[in-house]
Amino acid sequence: MVHALEEIRRILLPDGILIDLRPLADRWPVEVVTPQDSYGAGRVEDLPTGLADDAASAEAIEKAVQAGLFALERSDMFDFLYSWDTPEEMQAYIEQEWEDFISLPKDVLTRAQAIWVNSKGGWRTRVRCKMHIARWRKLP
Repeated sequence: MVHALEEIRRILLPDGILIDLRPLADRWPVEVVTPQDSYGAGRVEDLPTGLADDAASAEAIEKAVQAGLFALERSDMFDFLYSWDTPEEMQAYIEQEWEDFISLPKDVLTRAQAIWVNSKGGWRTRVRCKMHIARWRKLP
């Protein structure tokens, strides 16, 4: 990953900006929601690959900073919401798109289904992802 950061730096204009935007594994909450309310069903499970990717990204940027490639200007966290019509759609998406990053524990899916069924199908399911964003300035 350090090599990728070196390559990014090479093609940036002098005094250019690198935006680092990525999800962070953090046992994201699973919710069943209406426009007014949300009901927690539990949390996803972080998988070793996702945790290792987070650690590798942090290590690579730290090495790039130590090498004098970039300087941090600003860093923050925010929530990003993924939303589905049904718990089953949520489950299918997680299994297909995030198979190496997170998993949906069976008991959490069961709770989401129970809450959703009690709503008579008028509510949505969602996962509240933790996102990291940072602005890095290219150093001379």
